[in-house]
Amino acid sequence: MLRRRRPLLRAAAVGGTAYAVGRSSGRRREEQANAAADQDQRIADLEQQQQYQQPPPPPPQAAPAQGPSMIDQLNQLNELRQQGALSDEEFTAAKAKLLGS
Repeated sequence: MLRRRRPLLRAAAVGGTAYAVGRSSGRRREEQANAAADQDQRIADLEQQQQYQQPPPPPPQAAPAQGPSMIDQLNQLNELRQQGALSDEEFTAAKAKLLGS
C-alpha cells in the first residue's frame, strides 16, 4: 500500500503547487490590470481638466483715441502760430489747456 500512496501524495503536492502558483499569478495579473485602469482613469481626469481650463482672456486693449492725438493738436497749434493766426500768448494758453496744466 505504500506504493499506491506515494503517487497520490506526489500528485496532490504537484497539484497543490500548481494551484498556488496559478492563483498568485492570477492575483498579480489582476493587480496589474487594476493599476493600469487606475492610471488610465487619472490620465482621463487630467485630460478632462485641461479641456475645461481655458486660457485667460487677453488683456483689454486701450480704446482707440477719439479725434486727433495730442501731438497732432500741438502740431496744428504750432502751424497756426507760424501762420500768424495765433499770437504767442494764445499759443501758450491753448498749449497749456491741451496739456492740462
